[in-house]
Amino acid sequence: MRLTSFTDYGLRVLMRLAGAPERAFSTTDLAAEFGVSRHHLAKVVSVLAAAGLLETRRGGGGGAMLARPAETIRIGDVVALLESDQAVVECFAPGGHGCTLMPGCRLKSRLAHAEAAFIADLNRSTLADCTYRPDTV
Repeated sequence: MRLTSFTDYGLRVLMRLAGAPERAFSTTDLAAEFGVSRHHLAKVVSVLAAAGLLETRRGGGGGAMLARPAETIRIGDVVALLESDQAVVECFAPGGHGCTLMPGCRLKSRLAHAEAAFIADLNRSTLADCTYRPDTV
């Protein structure tokens, strides 16, 4: 399974914040560190904050911090959140029923099972298990 860059950056943000939970990171600083667009990263941070994974503050000394302990954040749940608008195949998308193989297709249920197993396996790990620690690099 291939994850979108949106999910990749979301996971990077969470791992980076978990590695320094006492510090607030600005979107500008994170974007520079990751070498990505600040505008794109701001969208990622906004989704993570709306989901209750981040707290954000504006102004001097502001930035983003984890909203809850890294031990309580499951990786599969994060991936499912950030990939929620990405269909594995066209027939999974809302209104995506243009497949000429339907209703006799037996692949759709297998793909749905594989996707669920992928998320379940990722949920065996928490953000704390995957925390970025610059001193160990």
